[in-house]
Amino acid sequence: MSFLLRDATQADIPAIADIYRESVLNGVASYEIVPPSEAEMAQRFSAIVGQQYPYIAAIGTDGALLGYAYASAFRTRPAYRWLVEDSIYLAPQARGRGIGKALLAELIIRCTTLGFRQMAAVIGGASPASIALHRKAGFEEVGLMKGTGYKHGRWLDTMFMQRALGEGMSTDPDPSAYPGTLFSG
Repeated sequence: MSFLLRDATQADIPAIADIYRESVLNGVASYEIVPPSEAEMAQRFSAIVGQQYPYIAAIGTDGALLGYAYASAFRTRPAYRWLVEDSIYLAPQARGRGIGKALLAELIIRCTTLGFRQMAAVIGGASPASIALHRKAGFEEVGLMKGTGYKHGRWLDTMFMQRALGEGMSTDPDPSAYPGTLFSG
C-alpha cells in the first residue's frame, strides 16, 4: 500500500474522527466508551498542535486518510516536560501494512528534533501488535497494569513502554529551549 506522511491539518479532522470512532467502538487502544464528536476532536487537535507537538497524517494515493499519529504530554507537571507520549490510530484497511511503523518512526524523529528526551507508549488492552510495533522501534516494556480498563465485556491490561530520544538522560536539558518552556511554574 502506497502512502505519504504529512502534517495533519484541521481539514483532516472528519477523517481523524472517523478513524478514532471506529477504534473506540471496536478496539481497545482507547479506553473511551463513547466516541467524541468531530468538534471535540478538533478541540483536541488544536490543543496538541497549539503546544507545538507533532501531529502526522498518513495519506493514501487516492487522498484518503489511512491513519494518524501524534505526540502529546504524558503529564502536564513541569518535571514531565521532557517526556512525550505517542498515539497512533489506523483505519481498518491500513492495519498490518507498515503505516503504523512509518508513523511511529516519523514521530520519533520529530520529537527528538524538538528536544524531547523520552517517549512513552501507553498501550491499551496490552495489544500484542502495538507492543511488537513499539519493541521494533526500540521501546522497552517498563510496566504492566492489570485490569485497568473494562470494555467490550472484559478486563483490559495496560502496557507501558518507553524509549530514550536523543541524548536521553545522559545530559541535562536546556530549560530555556522547547520543550523546557512547556508547563513552566
